[in-house]
Amino acid sequence: MPITVILELRLKPEAVSEARDVMRRALKDTRAFAGNLGTEVFVDQDDETHWILNEVWESVEHDEAYRSFRAGEGRIAELPPLLAAPPVKTRYVTTDI
Repeated sequence: MPITVILELRLKPEAVSEARDVMRRALKDTRAFAGNLGTEVFVDQDDETHWILNEVWESVEHDEAYRSFRAGEGRIAELPPLLAAPPVKTRYVTTDI
C-alpha cells in the first residue's frame, strides 16, 4: 500500500539559496530511489525558510530502505548546517474515508 511521507524543514534565512542547490542535487537520488512514486517540494509563500517535502512511496519498506540509505552512504552532509531546527518527518497512510 502506498504511503506519504511529509518532511518539514526550517532553514536558516541566510542558507536558503545554498539549500536549494543541495536539495536539487539530493532529490535526484530520492526521485530515482526504488519505490519512490513522486517527490514534491513546497515552499511557504510567506516564509521562504519553511519547506515541506511530500514524498510518496510504494510501501513502508521502500521508505525504510530510503531512510537507511540517507542515514548511511546517501547521507546529505551539507544539509544539517543549513537547518534552523531539526527536520520533522511524519508518515501517512491513505484511508477509504
